[in-house]
Amino acid sequence: MAFWREIPDALEVSVRATPKGGRDALDGTVMLSDGREVLKIRVRAAPEDGAATAAVIKVLAAAAGIAPSAVRLTSGATARLKVFRLVGDIAAMRTALDRALTPAERTKS
Repeated sequence: MAFWREIPDALEVSVRATPKGGRDALDGTVMLSDGREVLKIRVRAAPEDGAATAAVIKVLAAAAGIAPSAVRLTSGATARLKVFRLVGDIAAMRTALDRALTPAERTKS
């Protein structure tokens, strides 16, 4: 199962956010105990007043090749596990996300 799911005119991306992670970057993928794959994103921002979520949106948008305004949080506002809706060309976003993850970053643990 992929960390993204196609919906009409968008991708839903499942993310495990790591605030105060020392840098803003994609950190590969991981398989959760329930079998779901999530994209790991670490950000420098602290989880205060939505700063970490805003930073995650910027990292995710850059990786998908879209503007941050095309990314919307759909669930998990105060949780580490979040779901984002990315609006745009689905095929282009999928390709950009796959390119952003080198083979070494696509880990399943």
